[in-house]
Amino acid sequence: MPIYDKSPRPQEFAAVDLGSNSFHMVIARVVDGAMQIIGRLKQRVHLADGLGADNKLSEEAMERGLSCLSLFAERLQGFSPSSVCIVGTHTLRQAQNAADFLKRAEKVIPYPIEIISGNEEARLIFMGVEHTQPEKGRKLVIDIGGGSTELVIGENFEPRLVESRRMGCVSFAQLYFPGGVINKENFQRARMAAAQKLETLTWQYRIQGWNVAMGASGTIKAAHEVLLALGEKDGFITPERLDKLKSEVLKHRSFNALSLPGLSEERKAVFVPGLAILCGVFDALAIRELRLSDGALREGVLYEMEGRFRHQDVRSRTAKSLANQYNIDREQARRVLETTMQMYEQWQAQQPKLAHPQLEALLRWAAMLHEVGLNINHSGLHRHSAYILQHSDLPGFNQEQQMMMATLVRYHRKAVKLDDMPRFTLFKKKTVSAVNSAPSAGRITEQPTASDNHAADVAANNR
Repeated sequence: MPIYDKSPRPQEFAAVDLGSNSFHMVIARVVDGAMQIIGRLKQRVHLADGLGADNKLSEEAMERGLSCLSLFAERLQGFSPSSVCIVGTHTLRQAQNAADFLKRAEKVIPYPIEIISGNEEARLIFMGVEHTQPEKGRKLVIDIGGGSTELVIGENFEPRLVESRRMGCVSFAQLYFPGGVINKENFQRARMAAAQKLETLTWQYRIQGWNVAMGASGTIKAAHEVLLALGEKDGFITPERLDKLKSEVLKHRSFNALSLPGLSEERKAVFVPGLAILCGVFDALAIRELRLSDGALREGVLYEMEGRFRHQDVRSRTAKSLANQYNIDREQARRVLETTMQMYEQWQAQQPKLAHPQLEALLRWAAMLHEVGLNINHSGLHRHSAYILQHSDLPGFNQEQQMMMATLVRYHRKAVKLDDMPRFTLFKKKTVSAVNSAPSAGRITEQPTASDNHAADVAANNR
């Protein structure tokens, strides 16, 4: 007699990281509350190599990226949009024509691409390390990517210091190793440049301190693997072992000639500049030992998605913190939120085809935070609030989500000007303008407020 398993199929999630050097995808499922990785895909696209002096991506770089996304799309067939998160990092942050790439990507992969800020990238990397590593105590987490380096100090899933610096193995290869030439002078220049880029944060990080230093992703993983192949069985990275790696590297004259045990062929072109950055980071922060982490950005994104399904959304904490910082009137914020959602539900009933769950969530936060600009001036409140929402460091929100909240707040008064509205890729302008044109939060804020100067209860039961 056949046995039928009536238990529900585990929820599957996919996280895609569009890095400056490689595109990565990881797929996982949640079983008994634990995340299980069931698949990984990686392809080198060298996106940063296609970023010209005018900060525009070349056609060739775009084609490489789109080809990789097409491959990922095949594996993601059947996944719901809420189970897939694609994030763009440094190169897409810098590219002036990133919107063109995202528009073309829509035709290749049916999931939105979120371009995240450097600090948000750093926070997610830290969360990926925290969720996957057994080490306890305060951690320093370092990730050297193709275009940027992220540094975080945190403990118990709470980042305390978060920084992203514009230095990566691809950009440093172009700046300090022209033609792929390896020599002592080029290496030292790159090392000093990396240390100098950290000067403004050095003492803050040293004073905060850490119990264990963890390194994530490509450059640090490559250094770890070379050290293992050279006989360092624990694979820990120390200043003395970095000197050993440097000596081995300087025996070669070019990237093409580079041959080290444990170093993959595809890593040759970026290993030396990445190593120089790592040496500079060790110099600046006086690191004595660095361990490799299995988790990084992609794992951080996965756990973030899984947490949202369990209503453990970091964005609620972020909104609450911002409300506290700007002393938002608690009762006024609650009234505006409740009335806004009543009106939104009526509008949604009339316009069911324009419904957008993510936009609804952002409308809630915009309603609760629309008065953050009062601390600047009541006159032009909508503009002041919009500026704060767009330019503040808001953990959990990507750049376009912040821009969306700013737009909702900016146009909660006066007429909606379509020509002045930012260009969105995650949201259709028709939907945004329709929501803003409907009676919304701002039409209510004209009423007198009870200025109790308490922080808004941003959770507001998160309705």
